[in-house]
Amino acid sequence: MSGILVHLPEGNGEDAVTLRLGPGERARFGRGSAGTPVELRLGDETVSRLAGEIHATDDHWQLSNLSNTHAYLVENPEGAGEYLRVPPRRIGAPIPFEFSRVVLPSRRETPLSFQVFAPDHVYLDPHARGGGSRESRTMTAYSLDETATYFLVLVALCEPWLRDRSPAAVPTTPQVVARLRDHPACARLTARAVSSHLDYLADEKLRIDLPDDAGRADRRNGKREAVVGLALKFGIVREEHLALLPRPEASEHRR
Repeated sequence: MSGILVHLPEGNGEDAVTLRLGPGERARFGRGSAGTPVELRLGDETVSRLAGEIHATDDHWQLSNLSNTHAYLVENPEGAGEYLRVPPRRIGAPIPFEFSRVVLPSRRETPLSFQVFAPDHVYLDPHARGGGSRESRTMTAYSLDETATYFLVLVALCEPWLRDRSPAAVPTTPQVVARLRDHPACARLTARAVSSHLDYLADEKLRIDLPDDAGRADRRNGKREAVVGLALKFGIVREEHLALLPRPEASEHRR
């Protein structure tokens, strides 16, 4: 993935917005006004007209907090409570997470937030000589974090094929939610979150290309099947990964 993907969910005072920023590009967020245009509009009176700025670089992204009074939190939804606090007036704070949730304080019951999907992390090829040289850096074709929730979703989608070793129906979104409910990291996993993880896998991690003329339902089903097919074909998900899922008996007992 080159650059970053920024997603403002519906319910933050405006309609849902998704932005793709290439290296060097910026996007401003805040309440905005006619004289202060912003790319991400947060419709809440506690948010400054110009609250902050996102800057995409080659291998990460930076957050500038332009508020004079409010600190912002950058959470790692895939981590065990990891977060960064970006204080007021902090410019260009580097964000190390591959998937982030930026949270702004407000008087609302639900905090204002948006999501940022960062570039894939770069790793050295462990078998290359001269590990310190640029020539030894090798990008994997499909860079997935096996400790992330999106990988659990992928394993759950592939599970019927891996267990039966024969063509099987790909699990639906509600079935994936039920299958992962007993996992400690997925107790609050929702159908909407599963759909977001599927979109991230298909669009950014596995780069699935679907026909533009397909209907919404066909695109969703086609995306799910294409993700599973690619993951199994290239061995991205293998039988040993089933150990990451809760015991099948536990999930069946909860139904």
